Order: sequence, then C-alpha cells, then structure tokens
Amino acid sequence: MPTDVPSSLNLLVFGGGYLGRAAALEAIRRGGRATATSRDPERRRALAAEGITAIDPTDTTALKTALEAATAVLITAAPDAHGCPGLRALGPLAGDAWPDWIGYVSSTSVYGDRAGGWVFETGPLNAATLEGARRVRAERDWLDGAQGMGLTVQIFRLPGFYGPGRSVVERLRDGTAKLVRKPGQVFNRIHVDDIVSGLFASMARPRPGAAYNLTDDEPSPADVVMEWAADRMGLPRPPQVDWTDDSVSEAMRRFYLDSKRVSNALAKAELGWRPAYPTWREGLATLLDAPPPLRLVS
Repeated sequence: MPTDVPSSLNLLVFGGGYLGRAAALEAIRRGGRATATSRDPERRRALAAEGITAIDPTDTTALKTALEAATAVLITAAPDAHGCPGLRALGPLAGDAWPDWIGYVSSTSVYGDRAGGWVFETGPLNAATLEGARRVRAERDWLDGAQGMGLTVQIFRLPGFYGPGRSVVERLRDGTAKLVRKPGQVFNRIHVDDIVSGLFASMARPRPGAAYNLTDDEPSPADVVMEWAADRMGLPRPPQVDWTDDSVSEAMRRFYLDSKRVSNALAKAELGWRPAYPTWREGLATLLDAPPPLRLVS
C-alpha cells in the first residue's frame, strides 16, 4: 500500500462523526494535523481531547481558516434534501483555497438493487431509496464543481461499515440484536480501519474524478454474520424476524432493499489498497478478542 502521504498533511474533515474521527486520528498518527467539524459541543470537546482541532461548521471564520490551511479535505457528512452540506458550507469560503485532494464519502446505495449481481464503479446509478438518490446528487454536484474549477475530487462508495463500538458484537452483548432474514439478500461490509487506509492510499495516488468502491471481499447475508458472531460469543442466537417486521428500524430496513455484490477491484488495482480485514470474519474476530469497553457508573 502507498505510504508516501507527507507528514505536512493537514486534514480538514467536514463531519467529525465515527468515520471522520477515525480519519482525523490517522492523520495525527502519521505526523500530520487534523481539524473536524461538529455541531455538537460535547462532540467537539471529545474530539479536542484526542488532539483534533474541533470547530462548529456554522463558524464561518474558523471554517475558512481551517480550509485555507488544509492540504486535504474529507467530506463525511450525509447529504440532505438540499444537497451536500459540506459543499454548501465550504464552497462560498474557498475561493482559490481548495487543496490538492478532496474526498467525498458516498454510499453503495447509489447502485440500487442488483438482485445479488456484481456492481462496478462504471455501472449505472439506480438508487432505490431517498438516501441513495441524495448521494447520487451529491456525487454529481462535487464532480461537476471539480470539473469547472480544476479540483482533484475523489468519490468513495461505502457499504455498511463497522468497528470498535459499532458492530453486531455490541448489539449481541446488550441484547438488542435481531436475526433479520431476507432470503437471497447479500451485501458487503467494511471495517472502519480499511476505509481509512483506502482514503490515505488515495491521498498518495490521487486521480481527479475517480470513484472507488471500498468494501470487503465477501458479500454475505446479514443473518449468516449474526449467527456466526452469536455462536463465537457463546450467546443464544437472537430472535428471528422478517425484514418487514415492525420491530426492524427504518434505517436497518433500508439495507434490505438492495441485494448486490460490490467489487473492490478498482481500488486494489489503482491504489494498491488491500483490506486488512478481507471478510467480516477477520474484522469481527478482532472486535471479539478485544475487551469490552468500560461502562462508567455515575
């Protein structure tokens, strides 16, 4: 994997959530600096405690200063009904201050349902959900803007991602897991560490206008993954429900609208990237082997 990201890296992350925080921490680990946005004051304090400069995205002065200092910008904030909030916030402030690398985090939901078939970056975008359609629009807005201004924008299409504190492991431990079945349905996943390594591989080998699927190597049914994790943990398998059951959240149900196998071959070929956790087994095994987080009692 390319490792020649300069130590002078100054990463601005618009959207300091789970993935944004991980990317910012990796920039710091590599000897660079990182700034991340969050509207939540408590979240900003938590980011700052880890060495990340945290700013409110509505603070245009601080945001402009961060953008002017940045050597790379990563957009992780989800689009809304009006498009990408990162583009709306940063566009008017940028002028000629855009850095050499801009990464926009999208979703494999842009492809829609393929009835279990394989999809590639060159395939049609047939989003089946409102969220997927918003991703398609946001991708287009970034790429159109980049073409007009000569910017180096890359798109990263992600499936559902997991990692410490965010996986079936926690749901099984706290008793909230459900064994959701939908015959024939498969999708990919990716560990957060593998997303971050893919982003930094792209910083070392930028290609303007590129779109990459960052996924694991083995698309699988969700119920198979859940059963494996429960068995490995020595826990009873959770209650079985159909994906249309009222107890299944809307967010989870959206995952079951699409069935597809997403290829990561382009990212491997162009970026020299390889997932450290090529399947969910390796990724979940690492989480299972780690001690559960301490729960503080007030």
